[in-house]
Amino acid sequence: MLDKVKVQEVLDKVRPSLQADGGDCELINVREDGVVEVRLQGACGSCPMATLTLKAGIERVLKDEIPEVKEVISV
Repeated sequence: MLDKVKVQEVLDKVRPSLQADGGDCELINVREDGVVEVRLQGACGSCPMATLTLKAGIERVLKDEIPEVKEVISV
């Protein structure tokens, strides 16, 4: 099972780059099936590049550091 604390620690590593662009991301849930649910906030919530940020940024980093992560979705 995924450790919610570990997921939050990894998210905290990517948050400064999101915040530099006026956005942020909030951890909503870590599901037993390896799916991490986040909510993009601020500028990230309405940015046309949000999907790319989510998949190529947040999801990639989480998968690199926590192999049990299967997917990251925005809720």
